[in-house]
Amino acid sequence: MQLPRVSKRVIALAVDTTLCLAAVAITYYLRLGEFIMPTGRQWLSYLLAVVFSLPLFISFGLYRAIFRHAGWGAFRVILQACVIYGIAYAAVFTLVGIDTIPRTTGIIQPILLLLLIAGARAIARFILGGRYRQILRRETRRAIVYGAGSAGRQLAAALISAHEMQVVGFVDDDNLLQGSTLDGRPIYPLSKLPGIVTKLRVSDVLLAIPSASRSRRNEIIQQIQELPVVIRTLPAVLDLAHGRVTINDLRELDIEDLLGREPVRPSEELLQRKIHGKVVMVTGAGGSIGSELSRQILQLRPRALLLVDMSEYNLYSIHHELASATLENEVHLVPLLVSVCDEARMRAVFAAYAPETIYHAAAYKHVPMVESNQLEGIRNNVFGTCCTVRLAMQHGARDFVLISTDKAVRPTSMMGTTKRVAEQALQAMAAEGSETVLSMVRFGNVLGSSGSVVPLFRQQIKKGGPVTVTDARITRYFMTIPEAAQLVLQAGAMATGGEVFVLDMGEPIKIYDLARRMIELSGLIVRDAQNPDGDIAIEYVGLRNGEKLFEELLIGDNPIPTFHPRILKAHDAFRPWTELSIDLAQLEHSVANGDTAEARAILLALVPEYEGTGAGSDLIEMANGSIAAPMARAGLLSSGLSIPRA
Repeated sequence: MQLPRVSKRVIALAVDTTLCLAAVAITYYLRLGEFIMPTGRQWLSYLLAVVFSLPLFISFGLYRAIFRHAGWGAFRVILQACVIYGIAYAAVFTLVGIDTIPRTTGIIQPILLLLLIAGARAIARFILGGRYRQILRRETRRAIVYGAGSAGRQLAAALISAHEMQVVGFVDDDNLLQGSTLDGRPIYPLSKLPGIVTKLRVSDVLLAIPSASRSRRNEIIQQIQELPVVIRTLPAVLDLAHGRVTINDLRELDIEDLLGREPVRPSEELLQRKIHGKVVMVTGAGGSIGSELSRQILQLRPRALLLVDMSEYNLYSIHHELASATLENEVHLVPLLVSVCDEARMRAVFAAYAPETIYHAAAYKHVPMVESNQLEGIRNNVFGTCCTVRLAMQHGARDFVLISTDKAVRPTSMMGTTKRVAEQALQAMAAEGSETVLSMVRFGNVLGSSGSVVPLFRQQIKKGGPVTVTDARITRYFMTIPEAAQLVLQAGAMATGGEVFVLDMGEPIKIYDLARRMIELSGLIVRDAQNPDGDIAIEYVGLRNGEKLFEELLIGDNPIPTFHPRILKAHDAFRPWTELSIDLAQLEHSVANGDTAEARAILLALVPEYEGTGAGSDLIEMANGSIAAPMARAGLLSSGLSIPRA
């Protein structure tokens, strides 16, 4: 039960009174060799100890301090109070002197009182702060703080105060600091860290270098990631509230910290151009890209933001997250639970809200899922896009941006093929002369998305492995979700009609290297031939149906640069709308009838650069049998969409 503050102060006063009297008794024992019962004037040594000390302690604020957080600052206050008390006490009993009381009492008793009062505070902090429970459970982790600057000092102080970890030292790049101490803890050079980790049984390395560039952070991480430690980090200096460091700012180092790039300052004019003060729609708003687009769009203060998604949970999650922010930005936030394939419902949405800018992120994007559900993949990715863009054109939308994928380039999967057909449809419509500016933005994998390997690897590492990689040679492009969303908004603002924008994804990453680095960042060791006693193994499971070894971003050559260094324009051929619309009508008919084989044949004819095996899964082949036929007759497989006319 929590005691009132007044009760706590009364208890502290009683304890200090007892310690004052005990200090006098111990003084007599040290001076005379035995404990004595005071007589006559000897009682003055007890009385004046209490009379002199307690008023001083009260005036110095010793009873206003919170004992569980008492540190060096509290000790300095106790020292100051005891020095003044000692001068007064010694003046009476040492300088002036009183019969039957040894003069050394005036010197020994204040020293003993200082030790007793300070010791009592230390014990109170130890017990009330819960430190003893950690020691009993042996849970204290031993940490090295990388960075002996302001952030490092604040972080170490916060950790010591909260007893989260035992800080055993610092590492810093500054030669002038190396070899010295900070708060009694040594500062080492980075070169000595491997030996220090072993010698001092370090379990965590905490990066407290918020002002360092990403490239410098990566250099440091590369040198320590193979050590058997967990690496944690503080965010960038601009993300730290008021420049003050707390334990809550500390987070585990993630793969994004290694693969992310130095940001390119965005063009505010580009970001605002198609969004500020406008009605903006994001389809697939609950997905990885759609949700991040929605977050960034909200900060640009549109008049209204329409969140369209067919998943109730995803829509609820993003709407709930953004709802509080809309109060500050005065943005009308509208959650719309609707499928982009539902033309009647989407028509009602366009008629009611008249969106001016649409970011179409709604798509089925998991390669194995679309391979196993090809008709639904075609319906959603091709005809859902066609439905939405046609309604945008009919209702006078100014801009329509399709979020595409690198898997649309020489696709080997049905997912990539459906996205390439969707791109062709927009290219062809734009060429026909649409008042709505149609454009596409194509990019690769984003870190942490639901379709990325990163969440899967995290889960496998958490379970103790193994981490599964399809092929030792497989590579992928990666980009952080915030960077991808920001570039999408800027690319869309550059569009004049029909462009296929390609984001510069940097260098491709080997998935094996990604898996290995994630294991090492978790403070674990990869189990392989060189380390048979390691923690987690990496196993190869073979390429999945429709999966590529290497992803590409361009179908043709010689991309056109734009004034943004990470946005290019591709040269991709497409068929004119007069021809494409006929094939799309046949494709829609095949989907409505549940004829997977015919739908697949039409789709692949539209994408001659398709490089897949051409074989569907067993589940897909069932779609031509007894399961799909009754569904088609019942109308469940009909998209209900007509082909858009430019």
